[in-house]
Amino acid sequence: MTLTWPWALLTLLAVPLLLALAWLVRRRRRQAAVRVTSIALVREALPTRTRRVRLLPGLLLLLGLVLLGVGAARPQARVPVASDSTTIMLAMDVSGSMCSTDVDPNRITVAQQAAIKFIEAEGGDVRIGLVAFAGVAGVQVPPTTDTDALVTAINGLSTARGTAIGSAILTSVDGIATVDPTVAPSGVDAETAQRDGFAPDVIVVLTDGANTQGPEPSVAAETAAVRGLRVFTIGFGTTTPSRMACTGQQAGGWAGGGGYGGVGGGGGRFGGRSPLVIDEDALKGVAKTTGGQYYRAENADQLADALGDLPSHVTVARKNVDVASWFAGAGGLLVVAALSLSLWWSRVRTVR
Repeated sequence: MTLTWPWALLTLLAVPLLLALAWLVRRRRRQAAVRVTSIALVREALPTRTRRVRLLPGLLLLLGLVLLGVGAARPQARVPVASDSTTIMLAMDVSGSMCSTDVDPNRITVAQQAAIKFIEAEGGDVRIGLVAFAGVAGVQVPPTTDTDALVTAINGLSTARGTAIGSAILTSVDGIATVDPTVAPSGVDAETAQRDGFAPDVIVVLTDGANTQGPEPSVAAETAAVRGLRVFTIGFGTTTPSRMACTGQQAGGWAGGGGYGGVGGGGGRFGGRSPLVIDEDALKGVAKTTGGQYYRAENADQLADALGDLPSHVTVARKNVDVASWFAGAGGLLVVAALSLSLWWSRVRTVR
């Protein structure tokens, strides 16, 4: 917590002054005490409340004055608030293994549905960009608040050969750099691009495999981390081999239709690795390096939960918020409570 007007804390000097005044008044009362010969009169004059109870109004008053003094200094607390400058780059794996039917009806369909639900839930309040990657990565939709454009692009995704996770991260970095001047493109050297603290922008990588082409994910993660960009990774699908089945649109290059990234061949092995094996160690490493988080999703519900959890991490920023009113309100209530309690007890004693 920080103080806008720290000099206002000088008002707290009133507290020790009041304590000194109370001590002087009490001392004078003792000096003015009179002798009485009747024990019955002494007992009648003694208050029925304990010493602690009799001190309660005074303690409430002092605490109230302290809170009012702190409030006068205009304290500010660093709290999480909704960010109005966040950009989310959603990088979706469109490698051939996304046609796997271990998730009904297939991985890519479930991924498309979950991504669309995530985008529509944001309601255009956050800039979202779309990157598709197989053997290479490319920006399908630059960061925008146009929900319809994003949904159309996602519905039009088609699969191709290879899995370039590292390239997807670097492409996402460049996508963010086009709308956030505080983030340097991936080609800028680390010393120039260095940033203190996290940027409000994040990258989300959804993949079902392991990197087979292009830069290693760990290298790309370092590039993102230097720029303060958190990368949230999602490992999607099971590790059980299953039949490949995609629609004509989804098959794209696999069916010879020229889809995204060129043509590929069925459900074979790429680069000596099975497309059905998720490189969880690499995905966890990317998340750890950048300050993001790794999610594991084996079905539609788990994928929806993973994407649904993202807004709590990626659409908030920490800002200084003036909380003086809270201190002033609490202090005022304590002062009123102290005065009311004191008056009520005096009234009760008078009635007796």
